[in-house]
Parts: sequence; structure tokens; C-alpha cells
Amino acid sequence: MSTTMSKDGFFGSYGGRYVAEVLRRPLERLEREFRAALEDPAFRADLEAFGRDYIGRPTPLMPARNASSAIGGADIFIKLEGLANTGAHKINNAAGQALLAKRMGKSRIIAETGAGQHGVATAAACARLGLDCVVYMGEEDIRRQHPNVYWMELFGAEVRPVSSGSRTLKDAVNAALRDWAASWEDTHYLLGSALGPAPFPDMVREFQSVIGRETRDQLAEHGVEVPDALVACVGGGSNAIGFFEPYLEGTHPILLGAEAGGRGAGAGNNAARMTGEGRTGVVQGYKSRFLTDDDGQVLPTHSISAGLDYAGIGPQLAYLGESGRIRFVGVQDDEALDALRFFAREEGLVFAMESAHAGAAAIVLARDLGPGHSVVVNMSGRGDKDIFISAAALDGESWRSFLKSESQREDPT
Repeated sequence: MSTTMSKDGFFGSYGGRYVAEVLRRPLERLEREFRAALEDPAFRADLEAFGRDYIGRPTPLMPARNASSAIGGADIFIKLEGLANTGAHKINNAAGQALLAKRMGKSRIIAETGAGQHGVATAAACARLGLDCVVYMGEEDIRRQHPNVYWMELFGAEVRPVSSGSRTLKDAVNAALRDWAASWEDTHYLLGSALGPAPFPDMVREFQSVIGRETRDQLAEHGVEVPDALVACVGGGSNAIGFFEPYLEGTHPILLGAEAGGRGAGAGNNAARMTGEGRTGVVQGYKSRFLTDDDGQVLPTHSISAGLDYAGIGPQLAYLGESGRIRFVGVQDDEALDALRFFAREEGLVFAMESAHAGAAAIVLARDLGPGHSVVVNMSGRGDKDIFISAAALDGESWRSFLKSESQREDPT
């Protein structure tokens, strides 16, 4: 079991389990079952086999020699989580929790999703394991990420639109929690990021830590004992905390989290909890840093990436940011788009829009560190899902003409 586990559900003053009485019993049982599963060699063997045979682990660690040369700075390595089955890191956690739910005798899975990758991963894992699946998704995210809705439904999941609030990720979480409160006896809530009430932050970090462990071993094969820096994007924080996990207790390497700087400063223009105007509060069952007003109400957020526009951040990341172990930087929409284009042209890789925020931060850091140093960036997902966003931003008129012609095309059937 990891030495970075919470203490009674808390990381410093962050974390906890601030929930209605109806959810205390299922959360307490979930924590017992999770800790028992981690100590069970049979469960760990099943998880490893699922990763090897279905997810495609280990994912590659690629030296980005072209990008490094173009920058003229540190050597860049890219952890290619986008090559995992379903296209992103989300499948690691979905697999772990789905296997745990099956071990617990649950027959139904519910989940929330923003960018859609967690929903796709959950739907795929449920199809593989024979579990019923319902995914809550805000109507605004459905509009932005409709291809992922198609994949979820193809895997047999029911996608339930959420029309309340800002119609994005936070509202999908609220809807999923309401469902779980009424159905927990046969249902597991497969939360997608390293946040929420305990034990979810510990669970998600543990299932995502495979990214960091593989990276550490793969770096050694390249002759790098300890890199100078690791960079990951941070929405709720699941890819970041899993990527950073093997290095959390030391003082080296630099751990850099890239959050959504959006359009710039001001409420509703970004999702910068650590580099912007985040406040300590309790939202959706846990204490962390959130974008809230003076009355504690969650503020609207913005990011070009649907997976980074969440108003909160995982409690362990908030604690590590406050302590100084993890640094944070805000990356604006246009900077992420520039990084997306840069890595496509230099390395033939299309980063997910979320991951492009990490790519942008890595470019700056590699220049600052200079030659003779090493920077590892987690490409947490690939950008297929973002084509309606990235193409509209980078190839606007041509893309709009294509969509118009397709909408007028006769049905081939």
C-alpha cells in the first residue's frame, strides 16, 4: 500500500468526508473493501492482467528529440498515456474501480464525465466486465464532446444529460451523487478524478500511480535515474497525482501542474484554483481549493478543454501545492493550442486539449532549465476527441465549410 495514503481521509487540512448520513455507510464500506483489495494478491493480479491484456500497459515513454532540438533546452520525454485503450489515462482508474465493484458484488456502475474520456473508459470497462453503466454528463459538455457520447452509447452505456447549473462537470458530479444516495446497495459510483469524499482521492491515486511507476522504470532504461522535472495538466487531478506519485515524498524532481488559465483573469474566464482566486471550502463532500464567491457558491469556469474547467482540485494536490512540493502554473487557451500544433508538427503526436496545457508548460520549463536537464510530460490523452474544438480554432473557415457540406449530404443508407 502506498505511503502517500491520507490520514483518516485528510491530507493536511484538506480532504475528509463531508456527506449526508445516507452516504456514510457506503463510503465506509467502500474504504474497507478498497484497502482489503490492495492487500489481496488475487485482486492485484487481476488488475495487472486487465492492464496488460486490455489497456495495453505499459504505455511507451518517448524521447521527444525533435521537440527538444527545436526548443534548444532540456531533453523532453513524453509518457504516451494516449496510447492506452480508450485513448487516455482514465481507463486505469475505471478498470481498478470496476474490478473492485465486481468484487463487492455490485451489478450497476454510475459515473460522471466532463471531457468524456472518463465516461468512455467507464463504459468500456463495464462492457468488458458485464456491468450495467449510466454516465451523467452536462449538456454543455455533450455539445462540446459529442463523439465521446457516441462511443459511450456504443459500449452500451446510458448517457444521462444534466441540464442544471452550468451544465458541465460539477453538475454531473452532483447528479451522480444523488443517484448513488438512492441506489448504493447494488450500485458503485465510479468517480473519475482524485477528489470527492474519502476514500476516492486515495483510490484514484492508487489506480493511476501505474503511470508514475512505469515512467520511473522507463527513465532508468534511458539512463535517467531521476528527471529534473515532471509536468502534468490538472483538472481534478487524477493523471497528475498518479504521474507524480513515486516522487511525492522527496524534494526532487520539480513537479509542475498546469491548470486552465482560460481566457485570462477574472471570474468565469478560467479554472485556476491554485494560481488564480481559489478559496478553501467544502464542496461535493470534500475540503479543498475552489473557485467560489463570498457566499461560498461555486463560480462559473472556462477552459477550451472540457476536462480542465472544474471549479475544484483534488485535496492531495491542494495540500501539496500549499506545502510547495508541487508548483502550479496557469496555461491560457491560446498557449495550449500553440503547444498542440507544436507537438503535432515536431513529433507527430496530437495531444488531448487537456494534455496540451501540460505540453505548453513543459516547453517553457525546458527552455528555462536548458541543455543537460530532463523534463517528462504526461500526454494524458490523445486529441481525437477534440477535433470539433481544435479544428474550429486552428482551421476555422475550412472546418466550418466541411461541416456545412456534411450536414447537407444525403444519408448514405
